[in-house]
Amino acid sequence: MFCFQCQEAAKGKGCTVKGMCGKEDTTSNLQDLLIYNLKGIAVLQQWMNERGAETGRDTGRFVAKALFTTITNANFDDESLVHWIQQSVTLKQELKAKFDAIAPGPAKTSLWETIKGLFAEAPAPATDGLDDSALWFDTNTAGFQEKAKTVGVLATENEDVRSLRELLILGLKGVAAYADHAAVLGVEKDEIYDHLLEGLASTTRDLSVDEMVGLVMKTGEIAVTTMAALDEANTTAYGNPEITEVNIGVGENPGILISGHDLKDMEELLKQTEGTGIDVYTHGEMLPANYYPAFKKYSHLKGNYGGSWWHQNEEFEAFNGAILMTTNCIIPIKKKNTYQNRIFSTGVVAYPGIGHIPEGQGGQAKDFSQVIETAKKCAPPTELETGSIVGGFAHNQVLALADKVVDAVKSGAVKRFVVMAGCDGRQKGRGYFTEVAEKLPGDTIILTAGCAKYRYNKLNLGDIGGIPRVLDAGQCNDSYSLAVIALKLKEVFGLEDINDLPISFDIGWYEQKAVAVLLALLFLGVKGIRLGPSLPAFVSPTVLNVLVEKFDIKPIGEVEADIEAMMQGK
Repeated sequence: MFCFQCQEAAKGKGCTVKGMCGKEDTTSNLQDLLIYNLKGIAVLQQWMNERGAETGRDTGRFVAKALFTTITNANFDDESLVHWIQQSVTLKQELKAKFDAIAPGPAKTSLWETIKGLFAEAPAPATDGLDDSALWFDTNTAGFQEKAKTVGVLATENEDVRSLRELLILGLKGVAAYADHAAVLGVEKDEIYDHLLEGLASTTRDLSVDEMVGLVMKTGEIAVTTMAALDEANTTAYGNPEITEVNIGVGENPGILISGHDLKDMEELLKQTEGTGIDVYTHGEMLPANYYPAFKKYSHLKGNYGGSWWHQNEEFEAFNGAILMTTNCIIPIKKKNTYQNRIFSTGVVAYPGIGHIPEGQGGQAKDFSQVIETAKKCAPPTELETGSIVGGFAHNQVLALADKVVDAVKSGAVKRFVVMAGCDGRQKGRGYFTEVAEKLPGDTIILTAGCAKYRYNKLNLGDIGGIPRVLDAGQCNDSYSLAVIALKLKEVFGLEDINDLPISFDIGWYEQKAVAVLLALLFLGVKGIRLGPSLPAFVSPTVLNVLVEKFDIKPIGEVEADIEAMMQGK
């Protein structure tokens, strides 16, 4: 195996024996083979799209879900991944049949020669690098591991080409995750699916550096479009987030702990647990569900339990009740833990040996009865902490306070905003973000989204004229809200450049949705981003130099020095 897609890449280079996330080498290889097949699907579907055939929305939807299941901490189950690969091969066979029906017939000698010729017709450079991913139709699972060993990341020998291709693919994974969340709520955009296909297909060809960089930046643009679509989906379905005080204590009833990002699962679970005597608690990235008006009518939504994803071995054990993982962020269950028989996955999440809640049939809701019946047999949660935390500062809420915020800046009460969004993680070095929050001057406001907030959202940092010093916009996709707020402030202050605002970006990253958010910020023209706790292993020195020269990306440093530089706008 070789995997360097997350921040925990072994020795800052890549995992080669077992993933630092806990995935086995066989699992990593199967994920590589799935991506390889998705490239083949993209080659075939993109060619048909360019020639006025079907739009490929069904194909795009499948590709988005399949990409999502390869994100860090989503799918640890080899059997599940084999099923995904079999589905991808079947889809390729269906696309091949359609391809054969519309491709030039008499002159072609083989599908391979035809594909090379067809790409040559398109406005693209040399096709010598076009691989055979579209031609591999083997469904014999016995050969999956052997094939997988030949098609992974290292199949691209040139380090810089590999770096740009993987930066693109990992950004596409993040986009795919957000697109899937939006699609669940009925919001889909063809340009998102088209770009997933375009990006994947591009990695099978030899392109110039400028063309590869262009596709990476386009992924940033599409990431903005996708996060906007998800924001539309969430707020249309559940209302605009409101300033909310969220309980972090526990009640006396048995409970279900719901983690991940999928608000549709949250809605269906709340409906099905109403009147059952079961309380529902959010965990990790599901905390922001408490901010939406539609969920506040459920009195059995008791609040949030615990912190970010990497604490779950201890927190899930202490919770005592049933647990539902709706998206990525599940981690391997330690042998000493007893919660394996009361944790369930759904959606793209899979883990060997635990129950999985399938999609509803014919548009029906998922059936969470198994989760509910498990919870009824459990003891109430063990209390970890008491009190409350405040959130709900998405763009609609903050812009409603715009006059107050602007006045605070103009009066000098607020000297600077620091965006500390992104991911949390296990490394001790992430204590940096807690220390920055504690040591920032009292005339600064922290804007946050994603699980990075758990490093400081329970600190007593006070307020500035009634404005809390930590404004939590929500889940990682709600980094879109932070961008909207920044762009609105730029307009209010009459500035030409977003970088002229008194805003600094100090971002924690872990997985591929954070990559999509980073590319979105670069597309929006944000410069001077600090990134940590380490720079991505998939970025080669040459590509890093490009990012530094063009966008002034820099690693996090010493707390005091970084704070001083940020307060000076550096």
